[in-house]
Amino acid sequence: MQTYNNLYPKVYSYKNLYLAYRKARKSKAKKDYVIEFEKYLENNLVKLQKELKILTYKPELLKTFIIHDPKTRKICKSSFRDRLVHHALCNIIEPIFNKIFINDSYANRKNKGTSKALIRLQKFIRKITNNNSMNSFYLKCDIKHYFETVNQEILIRIIGKKIKDKKLIYLIALILRNYGSKLGMPLGNLTSQFFANVYLNELDYFIKYELKIKYYIRYVDDFVILHKSKTTLEHYKKEINNFLKNNLKIELHDGKSKIYHLHRGINFLGYRNFYHHKILRKNKRRLLKFRINLILKEIDDYQVFIRKLEATFAHLEIANTFNLRKNIVKSLAL
Repeated sequence: MQTYNNLYPKVYSYKNLYLAYRKARKSKAKKDYVIEFEKYLENNLVKLQKELKILTYKPELLKTFIIHDPKTRKICKSSFRDRLVHHALCNIIEPIFNKIFINDSYANRKNKGTSKALIRLQKFIRKITNNNSMNSFYLKCDIKHYFETVNQEILIRIIGKKIKDKKLIYLIALILRNYGSKLGMPLGNLTSQFFANVYLNELDYFIKYELKIKYYIRYVDDFVILHKSKTTLEHYKKEINNFLKNNLKIELHDGKSKIYHLHRGINFLGYRNFYHHKILRKNKRRLLKFRINLILKEIDDYQVFIRKLEATFAHLEIANTFNLRKNIVKSLAL
């Protein structure tokens, strides 16, 4: 297995920090904290570069708040300066890990996403049912309190298999420890989204290369397995839960990890997916309205809002949602 060393100087290079700043300010250019940072942009970047280089950088305390979308979740928000560091880190190490991620891991990855995951799922449905001519089943899984229970020591050990740069590992540990516990990662951080894939890549390999499961798709901690045999899926569920408990110190959410007949449609990523069509679930409609209102509050730039709305509509177009999209536009009076 290829390993990597001497990466840390790439993280704190001025060029990388400037690129990270550009990414961190995207859609936030009119925010007061961005404007304040930009007043002395070069000085701020040079100061941050020096702190990272001599290992005196310390992240600020996370700001936490609760949202209901419709689930109640605790979101942890890092300062703009710390978000810049997160981007700088991911700029360097994400391409390394992306090479080893399986094809059917779709969250928080370039050229992946929900739409492509659902297209892939539709292909799996056709194959497993032999074009809707055979009965089949699916196992829908969810990991219990995933972001709250990730074991940071195990995560660092997993990253350490590829990254042998001790200073870079120190920075990763510093970001994780800022959560205030040895368990869990702050929901809302760019790094947490990336680390979520790194952690469950261990599960992906177990499923694909140990259990040799063919029809498997994962999006963060939600994943689906299709098979013609309900008994086989029951065996898979037991093996997967044992692997999670023994190797990653996490476990399946028993109430949300069940086997269903495929004719009922697969509940995945906000849609009920059938052989011929998809239906947007009711809770997804409520979430959609909440997020559009949130975008309206967060984004001052009208053009940025339109681009985000267009991206949302592109995702909705994969299902029968014409009237929904029409009503959204009407309600916004666009």
